[in-house]
Amino acid sequence: MIEWSVDAFRACESVRSIVVACPPGHVHDLGGHDLGVVSGGATRGQSVANALAAVGTELVAVHDAARPLLTPELVEELVALLTEASDAAGVIAATPITDTVKRAGEATSDASFGPGMNDATLVVESTLDRSRLWAAQTPQVFRVEALRAALAVEPERRDAATDESMLVEAAGGTVLLHPAGPENLKVTTPLDLRVAELLLAERSQG
Repeated sequence: MIEWSVDAFRACESVRSIVVACPPGHVHDLGGHDLGVVSGGATRGQSVANALAAVGTELVAVHDAARPLLTPELVEELVALLTEASDAAGVIAATPITDTVKRAGEATSDASFGPGMNDATLVVESTLDRSRLWAAQTPQVFRVEALRAALAVEPERRDAATDESMLVEAAGGTVLLHPAGPENLKVTTPLDLRVAELLLAERSQG
């Protein structure tokens, strides 16, 4: 999946260099004259910080290799948007949430339920307004200095973040949303991998 993502970035006119954070011990598994490889850390935040140390450009795109259906067009759209939005610190690919989203809570100890339910059973606390909810994806493109400053927090805060946008937002930076299709999926299960393989096969035939 790393190779699929790297190939997409290689096809981008705006991309000058690519840095991959690999698990320790696998740094020499990848190579190429245009590919830098650094050791990743124990957490996402540390891996991004390690890779960012090798970046010398004004803008940087952070991407999860677990999203192999990345397209060069999406990268170029994000870069163009951030280049034009001089007041923004970053822009992320995202897709509107189409499911109805519930906030869950645990049943209270004095609640009375029928057979099969207990105190640990989750209950609906509220239904969120999905019209304002987006599912964050990658790539996420940032101004390098804004991302460096956002990562320069105590390790506990940095490592608790599930994406870099959270840290940039917390530091006061404006982060824009750019619509991306649901096909830019994240591979986390065998089913996801199968879907990704089918979609990639369709692209190669098209």
